Amino acid sequence: MNGTFELQENLGIFCLYDDVEVPSLATEKSACFDLKAYLRSHTKVLAYNSYNHKKEILIQNNSLSMLPHWRYLIPTGIIFDIPRGYYVKVHPRSGNALKRGLITANNVGIVDEDYVEECNCIMRNVSHTPIQIDHGDRIAQAELRKVENYNIKLVHKRPKQKTDRDGGFGSTGQ
Repeated sequence: MNGTFELQENLGIFCLYDDVEVPSLATEKSACFDLKAYLRSHTKVLAYNSYNHKKEILIQNNSLSMLPHWRYLIPTGIIFDIPRGYYVKVHPRSGNALKRGLITANNVGIVDEDYVEECNCIMRNVSHTPIQIDHGDRIAQAELRKVENYNIKLVHKRPKQKTDRDGGFGSTGQ
């Protein structure tokens, strides 16, 4: 293989701007690729405070100061071309969460194969101090996942217990 590897499917990336860096897997064994903030001056970012008041922010100096406990819709400058039968799953980056208090606000984001608009990441500052995000900073990570098809059907009998489990919310142990 000489240091190269073959994937089963290709995730297409369309760059909305000439200066967008195409995401890539860091190593042959990487499960995810990084998503980077596209914060060029005059880019607009939507933000919501803890009272759900909306504010539009015009980026200055290729940087955004994220206020504590606010949520931000951070652009990436890319559109995914997702192959049929797949979706993209967006996760927080563990280093950002631990060291900075920067998390994806919805924990995990799902991009369906028929979504063909810019990928934005909903980010939240859970710290008590502002966080500076610069253009090109790695803000989240994503992976291509296969859709497991299933149907949803109405059942007319209450489901029976399938194990010895008694209760929920911690009932299986500490």
